[in-house]
Amino acid sequence: MAEAKEKDTFWLWIGGLIVVTVILVGMLKKDETKHLATPGAQVTEAQAAAALEKTKRLRNVMVE
Repeated sequence: MAEAKEKDTFWLWIGGLIVVTVILVGMLKKDETKHLATPGAQVTEAQAAAALEKTKRLRNVMVE
């Protein structure tokens, strides 16, 4: 009688681990860049200039 050959699943496990790793890294990267969507990007140039002038006036106060 011929021996029953056991099915080799080594490469299946390696492939599964690679797929899971790629998915997890993608999820972490998406979560990592969430904070980059800042609401301050919608400030107009005039508003930014006004805020800068206000800051300059506050810092240039002369005290005798």
